[in-house]
Amino acid sequence: MNYKWNYQPPTTEDQACAQELADAVNVNPAIAQMLVARGIRTAEKARTYFRPQLQELHDPFLMKDMDVAVERLNEAMGQRERILVYGDYDVDGCTAVALVYRFLTQFYSNVECYIPDRSEEGYGVSRKGVDYAESRGVKLVIVLDCGIKATEEIQYAKDKGIDFIICDHHVPDEVLPPAVAILNAKRVDNTYPYLDLSGCGVGFKFMQAFAISNGISFSTLIPLLDLCAVSIASDIVPIMGENRILAFHGLRQLNNNPSVGLKAVIDVCGLTGKDLTMSDIIFKIGPRINASGRIQNGKESVDLLVEHNYKKALSMAETINHYNEERKELDKRMTEEASRVVEHMPEMEDKSAIVIYNADWHKGVIGIVASRLTEEFFRPAVVLTLDGDIVTGSARSVSGFDVYKAIQHCEDLLDNFGGHTYAAGLSMKLENVPEFTRRFEEYVHENINPEQTRPNLDIHAVINFKDITPKFHSDLKRMRPYGPDNPKPLFCTHHVYDYGTSKVVGRQQEHIKLELVDNKSNNVMNGIAFGQSSEARYIKTKRAFDIVYSVEENSRKHGEVQLQIEDIRISEPEVGENG
Repeated sequence: MNYKWNYQPPTTEDQACAQELADAVNVNPAIAQMLVARGIRTAEKARTYFRPQLQELHDPFLMKDMDVAVERLNEAMGQRERILVYGDYDVDGCTAVALVYRFLTQFYSNVECYIPDRSEEGYGVSRKGVDYAESRGVKLVIVLDCGIKATEEIQYAKDKGIDFIICDHHVPDEVLPPAVAILNAKRVDNTYPYLDLSGCGVGFKFMQAFAISNGISFSTLIPLLDLCAVSIASDIVPIMGENRILAFHGLRQLNNNPSVGLKAVIDVCGLTGKDLTMSDIIFKIGPRINASGRIQNGKESVDLLVEHNYKKALSMAETINHYNEERKELDKRMTEEASRVVEHMPEMEDKSAIVIYNADWHKGVIGIVASRLTEEFFRPAVVLTLDGDIVTGSARSVSGFDVYKAIQHCEDLLDNFGGHTYAAGLSMKLENVPEFTRRFEEYVHENINPEQTRPNLDIHAVINFKDITPKFHSDLKRMRPYGPDNPKPLFCTHHVYDYGTSKVVGRQQEHIKLELVDNKSNNVMNGIAFGQSSEARYIKTKRAFDIVYSVEENSRKHGEVQLQIEDIRISEPEVGENG
């Protein structure tokens, strides 16, 4: 692929800071350089970054309305009111509902869960959901990962004597719903120091505050951190600050003592015994939890995540694994159809955005298709389908472009919309689709940086093979978990050569298995270049080339390092090389 390689050499000041940091915390200067680039410039901050501590979590009562929310929850429990824990049908919503339900039911039994049906009720709080709450005698609804725009529905509930506590992380409108309490750090009058919690993260902070108010030990919350890690990875929120603490300890919980439901998912995924990472959640665990909401009903995933019996949980996990296989087939077919549509668009190369509509597409998969189109064509993408008499859609974005703002620019054409920077949902009348397409494209064209619409690789450090020591690899692993704002480091090494044993591999001979040397050391490095077999002919000529790669642990040879090569480029002649 014709990537643009981006590398910003450190300034003299940053180099000095990195060297000082490297000496202070005993890490390789290249690692220290990456820390400085991520805003970590002191030994104290570096130690905090490498060893996130749960006691560094913020006081939950710093969040606006938290005291009100806790008071109302305590009142409901004191008066034996029926409580409904209500959430979105995606991974973040399902994990949030499972977390709050599992914690509360340790102390109170009059609680149940509700996940709206994607096809019948759509996103967020529905009137059908409110009617269900009324039919069950519910007096308090805790809504998670949605609700911030449900003004009419929550007023409808209020008129029936049902109170709502909203725990959300999506961008609110100017007018907030008439809920008893709204826990959302993105509200205009926010008082909380961290803005980027997942929906499950907001639920966790609520339960933390509830525990404090009732003298419950923080240790009772620790078993729920695996759910936080799953939500943080799946919802693609920044992995710095409070999210890094929750993700770090959540991964530890997931690896050492996962909840019964997640253990069943891990086993069904074939991940048993593996050192689980955020990538395993994104590509294996998350999609399976998501699948029930896309294909059937997200309540099945919640039931799995709160199950205590492993045998039952395994049966449930096998069911959602089946849904995931069905989802993959739908995803593949729809993505192929969508790609063909985009490829045949007139003047596609001049367009800054993609908006496509097909009345027959399955609305449970359009978000995945939008992601695929964004990855393939490097444009913000909106995929639309028909749901009854309303067009509904999902949007995804490229790095650095706020797709939510682009959709908000067209809000007069929309019935509803919501989301955040990189992902959003929307609905509108069919007749508004052409004008929305025109306006969305116009806004993106005027506001996107052209560099954002071509494939880029951000190089974090230029190193030689001699730098890749066991200590270097050990320090590198301490930078995990990776994600937005804390990306997996990519390295560049110039003037490398085939050691003579590199070869094309794969069922269709599409990959290259490499053994490489550079001109600065005698180290022979193993590498794999997926989907880059077209470069093999050049590599075998014994001429020099440059590589961009991440440093991985070879899954087949424990402790051995392997380079995962993202791109290969012919080397520029070194100074003096040609006389």
